[in-house]
Amino acid sequence: YQQNPKTYTIVKQLLAEGNAGELQKYFGSRMEFGTAGLRAAMGAGISHMNDLTIIQTTQGFCRYLEKNFSDLKKRGVVIGFDARAHLSSGGSSKRFARLAANTFISQGVPVYLFSDIIPTPFVPYTVTHLKLCAGIMVTASHNPKQDNGYKVYWENGAQIISPHDKGISQAIEDNQEPWPQAWDDKQIDSSPLLHDPYAMVNKEYFKDIQKQCFYRNINKETNLKFVHTSVHGVGHKFVQLAFKAFDLSPPFAVPEQKDPDPDFPTVKYPNPEEGKGVLTLSFALAEKDGARIILANDPDADRLAVAEKQESGEWKVFSGNELGALLGWWIFTCWKNNSRDTRAIKDVYMLSSTVSSKILRAIALKEGFHFEETLTGFKWMGNRAKQLMDQGKAVLFAFEEAIGYMCCPAVLDKDGVSAAVITAEMASFLATRNLSLSQQLKAVYDEYGFHITKASYFICHDPKVIQQLFDNLRNFDGKNTYPKSCGRFKVSGIRDLTTGYDSSQPDQKAILPTSKSSQMITFTFANGGVATMRTSGTEPKIKYYSELCAPPGNSDVEQLKKELDELVNALEKHFFQPEKNKLQRKTE
Repeated sequence: YQQNPKTYTIVKQLLAEGNAGELQKYFGSRMEFGTAGLRAAMGAGISHMNDLTIIQTTQGFCRYLEKNFSDLKKRGVVIGFDARAHLSSGGSSKRFARLAANTFISQGVPVYLFSDIIPTPFVPYTVTHLKLCAGIMVTASHNPKQDNGYKVYWENGAQIISPHDKGISQAIEDNQEPWPQAWDDKQIDSSPLLHDPYAMVNKEYFKDIQKQCFYRNINKETNLKFVHTSVHGVGHKFVQLAFKAFDLSPPFAVPEQKDPDPDFPTVKYPNPEEGKGVLTLSFALAEKDGARIILANDPDADRLAVAEKQESGEWKVFSGNELGALLGWWIFTCWKNNSRDTRAIKDVYMLSSTVSSKILRAIALKEGFHFEETLTGFKWMGNRAKQLMDQGKAVLFAFEEAIGYMCCPAVLDKDGVSAAVITAEMASFLATRNLSLSQQLKAVYDEYGFHITKASYFICHDPKVIQQLFDNLRNFDGKNTYPKSCGRFKVSGIRDLTTGYDSSQPDQKAILPTSKSSQMITFTFANGGVATMRTSGTEPKIKYYSELCAPPGNSDVEQLKKELDELVNALEKHFFQPEKNKLQRKTE
């Protein structure tokens, strides 16, 4: 019985051709529901995002929530979506969001379904603001255009962490047969349980982020010009509104990229992390309009890339770590100088993930506030921030090197909208002191010590090779011995978050949670270098992140860069062994 003629036709065609290989790909295994929810290509079969798999996922999630919240039918859930769509299978974020809403409403659960596209951070914002039980955002963020995703937030306003993923996954397994009327999403439009939070959130969110606006008068007067691109995603309207909320003149929007387009026609990958390729049109517009700063969001506007024109006429694209250093410095300085917050500095916290730069640790040590690192991913920072806030602490800022920033306690996740406007205010303020962002970044490093980072990855499609590579590191000089050096660099500490070993702890046990299902080892070197090797949860990559932290006063940057380059070369040669393991390099 066909509910979706498009996916039905795809499968019928494969059956007629007797194409067992393709059918195996579509129906061989169900998409895995993890802490990041679902992410996969749209298309037919249980390994893809489509009407049926969305219905099954939501049925499982609904049953899991009923088990965990006795007041689910009083409080309800929020659902948002981006602008993704897939013509050949008929799937789209909006369609998936409506099917999910229909599933909850059929069980008597109130649903706050956004009537139009929104940035991802609006979902966690709404969970917190309306005290709901959970949130769902249908988005694949910056993934290729054929993908979609289903991202889940808990009642605390942060992304779910274990064991919720396992509980939801089991509930999906137990609720695979679609409930009556599962496909009939038309019925929700007349349901008293359906609410639209769009207008309310568009008012309240922009009111809340104004608590981070400290220099309204400078914003009104500044003649600094900004270019903004939303890379064919959802960000345009919301960044315009954020600038208005801060009394800044609106940024120039890249016309070819400002309207949502699920085909992302002007970019190879809709990911501003890929650097200059995604920003080509932004550079051209900035040259034309005399803008010095470019702000780029990814398609669901939860991340932000920033570029600045240098004296030489070159454009500098800041890394996530560099912008993290600038925003951390700025947000702390604003708190210190302007805050009406009466809490003592000992109750102030900043967070970053373990593969991000330790620059916040250096600032915290010198200024007297607390810095904590968490595991990789904003789910950990959001959950930890909530715990600290519940203890009466102020969490001013959290960031990860993958250009994600949490600048505003109203959203316990990365938010590219508030980050964009706060960056614009910081740049406007610095301009009144005749400083560029690059000059201020150097000043931060001069004061707190240079932190130079270098990250990359190798592609490896064979899980056995990956396993072997990490086993080799754990049995480097005989059984159960880690490397004592890497080329000429002496190893002074090892933390293995796969096994839970940490050489720096008195009992040799790691403090951060460990996970046997993913690989992650951090090496500390005698020269002040740190390098982490880890597997990616979503891609066939082995990633590495390296950093050299120098004490304040050591300002020979070129020498530090050279030292880090040599450390990275040694890491690749001795620990990755790309030739032996047939690893494919990241192509620049």
